[in-house]
Amino acid sequence: MAKVCDICGKKPMVGNNVSHAHNKSRRRFMPNLHKVRALIDGRVKRITVCTKCIKANKVKKAV
Repeated sequence: MAKVCDICGKKPMVGNNVSHAHNKSRRRFMPNLHKVRALIDGRVKRITVCTKCIKANKVKKAV
C-alpha cells in the first residue's frame, strides 16, 4: 500500500532522530492514514485518506 492520501496527496516526510548527545539518524514521518468507505461519483469506494482530510469534511463517508 502506498503511504499517500488519495485526497490531498500527503506523503511521508524525512528528517532526523536527534539524541540528547545530538547524534542524528534518518527517520520518516508517516502521515496518519485510514481506509475509508467514501461516496465518490455516487458510488461507494474504499480509499486511503489522512485524518486532516476526514476532519475537514473533504470526504463524504458512506453509511
